[in-house]
Amino acid sequence: MKIVAITSCATGIAHTYMAAEAIKKICKKKGFECKVEMQGALGIENMLKPNEIKEADLIIFANDVGITKEERFKEYKDKIIKVTPHSVIKDPSIIFNKKEENK
Repeated sequence: MKIVAITSCATGIAHTYMAAEAIKKICKKKGFECKVEMQGALGIENMLKPNEIKEADLIIFANDVGITKEERFKEYKDKIIKVTPHSVIKDPSIIFNKKEENK
């Protein structure tokens, strides 16, 4: 499974990066391919490429604030799971539970 994610929080510092690490860690544990774009105090880091978004089986928005360049995802709405950075840090498996809920 290929997963891409975008993380951002209100201050753009701690939770942005902690959520990114939590997502990467659980994906690695499950043997899934994963790339995380972080939108924080330094701007957009590790920006997702159009082909990575298109090829993703699951797109995770772990954010408290709006996502910059969100229009990149408009044709993939059926693949998007939305969670807060805090919830994914607390329990990263929430992304897979939400995926099951959306089926």
